Amino acid sequence: MLTLWLLGTVGLHRTSDLRSYTGDALGLLTGRKRAYGYFHTERFLTHLAKRGGAEHFTDALGKWTSHLWQDASQETACFYIDGHRKPVYTAHLIPRGLIGRSGKILGCRALVLLHDEQGHPRLAATARGDEHLTIGLPRILSRYEQVTEQKKQTRVIVDREGMAAAFLRDLAAGDYTMVTLLKTDQYQDLSSFTEVGAFVPLEYNRQGQVVREVAPARFALPLPDQPSQTLPLRVALIRDWRKPVARQMTEEEEEQVEERAWKKKSVWHADWKAEPTPVALTTAKLIPIVTTAPVADAVELAQTYTRRWPVQENVIKDFLLPLGLDINHGYGKAPIVNSEVAKKRATFEKRLGKVEQWAIKALERSRKAGRRYDQLWKQTKAYGEKRYRELNDHQDALRQQGMEYYPRHAQIKQEQALIDADLEQRWQRVRRTYDKSSQESKKAERYAQEQCDLLRALEDLAAAERTMYELDNRKDQIMTTFKLALTNVVMWTREQYFPASYAHATWGRLAPFFQLPGMVTSNQQVVSVELRPFNDRRYNSDLRVFCQRVNEKHPHLPDGRLLQCLVKEPTRPILHGQKQLLA
Repeated sequence: MLTLWLLGTVGLHRTSDLRSYTGDALGLLTGRKRAYGYFHTERFLTHLAKRGGAEHFTDALGKWTSHLWQDASQETACFYIDGHRKPVYTAHLIPRGLIGRSGKILGCRALVLLHDEQGHPRLAATARGDEHLTIGLPRILSRYEQVTEQKKQTRVIVDREGMAAAFLRDLAAGDYTMVTLLKTDQYQDLSSFTEVGAFVPLEYNRQGQVVREVAPARFALPLPDQPSQTLPLRVALIRDWRKPVARQMTEEEEEQVEERAWKKKSVWHADWKAEPTPVALTTAKLIPIVTTAPVADAVELAQTYTRRWPVQENVIKDFLLPLGLDINHGYGKAPIVNSEVAKKRATFEKRLGKVEQWAIKALERSRKAGRRYDQLWKQTKAYGEKRYRELNDHQDALRQQGMEYYPRHAQIKQEQALIDADLEQRWQRVRRTYDKSSQESKKAERYAQEQCDLLRALEDLAAAERTMYELDNRKDQIMTTFKLALTNVVMWTREQYFPASYAHATWGRLAPFFQLPGMVTSNQQVVSVELRPFNDRRYNSDLRVFCQRVNEKHPHLPDGRLLQCLVKEPTRPILHGQKQLLA
């Protein structure tokens, strides 16, 4: 276990690196003359994975980090949670996700990392690559509370990936205070917010100018599953003047532009002279940080969210990744349902069911319109024949009454026009019914053709379907747990023993101290570590301060022996001694 845990301290990332490892440090750290080899260590890791080691070590990590960084004075726990995906390159199809650093959709493992407000990684969970953060976040929160057996009022800070209305509502109902960032498609400008307060300075540049300012506001987030309900959110509106964005002109500005365009001389004018194009209208970029808390201070809320980059993103980049977080361990696979094909199949089948219903209804409407058309056509034809017979009878009656031809002809023409207008309205109704029948018939044909296309797409999908394999994440979860534990040890050592100038030191700066060669001497009471100095005066000064602080605090090893550290005095070169003799 010590070999697996301390691989990163000697620059190793995976068990296979032990094949070419020839140093003595790893063996010394594990209490052996030589470190364990690859075959034995990998077999032990496999044994741990099969015996449920992933679950036990994850729970142990949560308990240990809670005890290591506990602060009883705090009534509210503050956690930063983020997702991280590490690609897995394999010939088999595995669940895929978006790799943030490359922007590509690749087969990967998905990690959910939980950090406290000082940036210490408390817990991690491994899942398949297509798992969304809104699924993994509630799981890791409940697991951490279950492991630590303490329930505090918890404040959770998550990036824009956690911006989902139902997700925030459910967590707020579970006594969690959520802090996240509003998506750009959920608001337009300041008019999208209510109760906007006064903006106060948040950040200055080197010249003393305000580059960021913040104001409190409110926002009503619509709930998709409850159209008539909204989730009230408190907002810290940040205006970032370093990143101006384009804005629309007001009516007054549009009038001014039109007036300038009217007064502007044409290029054909003799006095025309080229002038710079007017400056594009811009405004400060709006960054709305939202929380489900009923009351929130805008400045404190903005500072809390912006701390997510140094305490989580930078810790991942500066500690976890150099210690091998992106290294995959274990490639065992098991066939599962192809989730990508299943989504497409579900979409096609849902569309097919709808199209079948639409086709049936379209045929019914077409038949109904066809019957209505036959009925109206017969009625209109009979009505027209009746009206024309009546017109002919009226014409014969007028002739028998002795009316002259021209007056009789004019009267008959007038009556015929009225009959034609009436019949035209009736025939238009007949034609509309026919057009409706034709349209519904074409719809039914189109739906029938779409059914055939969907059936063909389903068959092609089944023919091209590949077996998807889900990775066995137990080995990887064990090694991730060890890497987080090693990171916590390094950060604890940095805070306890290193000089104050190393308060924000990364693993790249601390690694030379952890990998220094030296001599270890021990007896029944004391273990003395004599470290070889650096070839740098500044580093040697820091190394002496480190040894002094270790000796002042009198740390004891697990077996009870006292640990002492000292710096080996460098041997003086021969020329230096000769120079002293000559002097």
